[in-house]
Amino acid sequence: MTIALPGLPRFAVQPPDVSYRALRVWQRNRDVYLRMWKSEIVWPIVDPLLTLLALGIGLGGLVELEGNQDYVDFIAPGLLAIWPMWSAAAETGWGSYFRMENQRTFQAIVATPVSVDDVITGEIMWAATRALISASYILVLITAFGTVESGLAVLSIPLAVLPGLMFGSISLCYTSAARSISSLNYFFAAYITPQFWLAGVFFPLDRLPEWAQKAAWWIPATHVVEVYRGLASGDLEWGHLGDIAWMVVVTGLFYVVAIFAMRRRLIK
Repeated sequence: MTIALPGLPRFAVQPPDVSYRALRVWQRNRDVYLRMWKSEIVWPIVDPLLTLLALGIGLGGLVELEGNQDYVDFIAPGLLAIWPMWSAAAETGWGSYFRMENQRTFQAIVATPVSVDDVITGEIMWAATRALISASYILVLITAFGTVESGLAVLSIPLAVLPGLMFGSISLCYTSAARSISSLNYFFAAYITPQFWLAGVFFPLDRLPEWAQKAAWWIPATHVVEVYRGLASGDLEWGHLGDIAWMVVVTGLFYVVAIFAMRRRLIK
């Protein structure tokens, strides 16, 4: 399809060219992970554990919540929602950049019948898989702490694929424009880290000023936290369907942007 805008040259926009070969890219990343899983398993477990101990139990003794809810019970579903975000974003951030620029893996793959769009789709699929793995670790961890009140919490594992796709796509959009691996630090410092603190993981959002609550609505992680908190407590509402729909829309939008941005990066 060719698009023409007044005063600008005509340019072609091709829809995503995705085939079953995207699964081969996913399998390649899976195989690498299976060789390195012993070194990969520490961070996803130790960081949430330290957070639960330091904030949930340590600081939690000084925090009073409505309904006499223990603070550790409040933050546990938030950690279940937020840590998969880190896993997915890191995979298509530092991981994808390293494969693209240092290892030249992307260039080697597209020299085969695999398309650029297959590579990008496979990378995002793998980011979603990392989110699912992370959610599985943390669900076991918070269950061991006795913070899970409902069996519906098990649904958080398959559901982790959606925020994994979402944050994987968002992170890959930035990676497509990154000129050095160190520049990815700006993305994580200015975008990912604030979501860790401002998405309602550590405090109820209704305690914030009204303008801040409206701003938090635009933070993708906020909607993930809301759904996971409902699953962990068994208190699901119709509004959670709106949260899921919001994530689907954002995922689709950034997936398309990632496809076109990485085409420009890889096709000279």
